[in-house]
Amino acid sequence: MIVIVDEREAVKEGYTAWFDREGVSATGLSPHDFDTWVGGVSEPDLQAVEAFLLGEARDRHNLPKLIRGRSKAPVIALNDNKSLEETLDLFAAGVDDVVRKPIHVREILARIRAIRGRTQTSADATVVGDLKIFSDGRDPEVKGEVLPLPRRERRILEYLVANRGCRVTKTQIYNYVYGLFSEDIDENVVESHVSKLRKRLRHRLGYDPIDSQRYLGYRLIYT
Repeated sequence: MIVIVDEREAVKEGYTAWFDREGVSATGLSPHDFDTWVGGVSEPDLQAVEAFLLGEARDRHNLPKLIRGRSKAPVIALNDNKSLEETLDLFAAGVDDVVRKPIHVREILARIRAIRGRTQTSADATVVGDLKIFSDGRDPEVKGEVLPLPRRERRILEYLVANRGCRVTKTQIYNYVYGLFSEDIDENVVESHVSKLRKRLRHRLGYDPIDSQRYLGYRLIYT
């Protein structure tokens, strides 16, 4: 999930819609709502955030420090006008990147991946049986070969691997994949994504690595 902080409703709605077209969940918050949210959101929910975009906001230079107290996700500032002084001040405040609008969301996503790639190490690849899962946006490997996955199926697999040994509910997966504030998408879509993911993995592994129990959720199993 991408969190957009901006005082302007049109900006939040616009970017949320553009990210959605790219298959990426996003939500927009006002600076006031964001202050309240980031201070009280639970750790599991915060882990669902892939990046923060800071638009127009009072005390914007204080937001990176507030974010860093809770999350290591990339922080990107969006500037309406080109200003060297503002750019330098934002970097000094702790943002990871500064971009000038207009900018396509695909470029923003590429910058997020680049930031994560610079800050993450090889330890961010998790090996579970014949699966090798990355946390930088790359497709997983199965028995040494890349398995191309749609973004949401890849996110589900990442979540199951991160919580291996535990059973996770449909709601937990939904929040991780679609964001905490999605209300227009039925939770049952998770069942469809998991079904397709299981079929792809079963074809490569020779067995079904996802155990599901009604009302209890899903758990990754491996040999």
